[in-house]
Amino acid sequence: MNDSQVLARLAETLEGLGLEQGSLEDLASSLLWRIGRLADDGPVTVRVGLASSADSFQDLQRLRGATDAEVEAAALDGTLRVEWVGQRLKGER
Repeated sequence: MNDSQVLARLAETLEGLGLEQGSLEDLASSLLWRIGRLADDGPVTVRVGLASSADSFQDLQRLRGATDAEVEAAALDGTLRVEWVGQRLKGER
């Protein structure tokens, strides 16, 4: 997937959610994330949460590093695991 395809997909997803890219950029500046694996043979995991939840990241098992190629492969084949860390956002189910 190239950059223009990613941007097109992002724009389509945001439109479907009724969001503007500026809103996403504002939110992104308030997020922390960690990317890696819990075990060498485990799924690539992305942990994401609000900056105010930084202490919660410290309570979790440390992730082992994952290469850019591993992250891209996991995203393309649908095995990328995403975990939210900390309190849920308002309106989230």
